[in-house]
Amino acid sequence: MMKKNNILILSVAILCCQFSTYQIVAQEVGLQLYSLRNQFKTDVQGTLKLVNEWGITKIEGGGSYGLPMDEYKKLLKDNNLDMVSVGAGYEDLQNDIEKVVQNAKTFGAKYVMCAWIPHDGNTFDIAKTKEATEVFNKAGKRLKEEGITLAYHAHGYEFRPYEDGTLFDYMAKNANHFAFEMDVYWVHHGGGDPLALLNRYPDKVVLLHLKDMEHGVKGNNTGHEDVETNVVLGTGQVDIAGIVKRSKELGFVKYMFIEDECSRVVEQVPQSLKFLKTL
Repeated sequence: MMKKNNILILSVAILCCQFSTYQIVAQEVGLQLYSLRNQFKTDVQGTLKLVNEWGITKIEGGGSYGLPMDEYKKLLKDNNLDMVSVGAGYEDLQNDIEKVVQNAKTFGAKYVMCAWIPHDGNTFDIAKTKEATEVFNKAGKRLKEEGITLAYHAHGYEFRPYEDGTLFDYMAKNANHFAFEMDVYWVHHGGGDPLALLNRYPDKVVLLHLKDMEHGVKGNNTGHEDVETNVVLGTGQVDIAGIVKRSKELGFVKYMFIEDECSRVVEQVPQSLKFLKTL
């Protein structure tokens, strides 16, 4: 009887572990809607339905693709999609923070992400870094008052050398009222190490963009690359498995958004989701 009970307990434990793993993936892994920007141009309703069919419930976006906001929000609700993070332009964070606050509140989003610091050509230096850090701290403080976290999404040019580290290190060490969304592709492409950054600034990385880079691609710190170098997660040169594992261990990353900007996105996202469910 004891042996049968032990087998039963073991079987239940295995099932619970499997269910728990699935739940973690369902709750934490979402999609950056920019991935489907081309599909949205012709069919907003059908594109949101596709995201629902993939089993994704958490999304990052911000606009309404030309639809009235009430109509767009109804489509999100009908497709069980929760906008947990919205994008904001640097200029709005700098000059019209209340517009950013209102947009986040419209969607009920708890995160606002900024993905680009305007600069001249390929020139990005400490002066611009200091300016951006000040802008993000000021905007982040206001957003924090509303229960919203500002997260900056680095694009690779922040990993240029500065003193004994990089421009990104300066920004991270002086980020008093904002956090980071780490796009693992762009960190890797710019010469940074996503795993090292997770360990160095564990409590400052709260969102991830999961994006893999085709083997053979050589990175640079310009912030530019051919989007067709985006490949199915786990098949490229970025250590997606190691990054996901470490982010779960640290516990500060709240959401991981798949972002796939290539023309094969509709075929690749389901494969990427399948890979993530094996971790």
